[in-house]
Amino acid sequence: MKKSSVKLLVSLLVLMTCIAGVAIAAGETNSTPGPDPVNLVGRWLRTDGGYILQLTAPGPAGQLQAAYFNPRPINVSAAAWKHEKGYLGAFVELRAPNYPGSTYTLVYDEARDRLVGIYFQAALQEQFKVEFERTP
Repeated sequence: MKKSSVKLLVSLLVLMTCIAGVAIAAGETNSTPGPDPVNLVGRWLRTDGGYILQLTAPGPAGQLQAAYFNPRPINVSAAAWKHEKGYLGAFVELRAPNYPGSTYTLVYDEARDRLVGIYFQAALQEQFKVEFERTP
């Protein structure tokens, strides 16, 4: 991926973090064109470990069902999808012991059929670049 593309994705991720939180609270619709949110549906394996993110049921107003496994289920407190500047993004918040508000802010990479973005580990107050590949 080119440096300019990475910079754009990082900027988009920061923006989407703010937007996703607002959209979840306000129930906003997703009217900016972009890839079909159905592309998010599936089981996604984080490439640096055995973490599984399962996304289902994208709704017209940004609703998204999510399950997270490490390898056991971790409570997902919020999930949403959003179109922004032609990109399709997903936001997932975890609320469980060792996951006190940790979040994933991800962008769908249509060319590679991957989710790329930032994992914010709330307990440590640290951010990590992450990537998920689709898995059967």
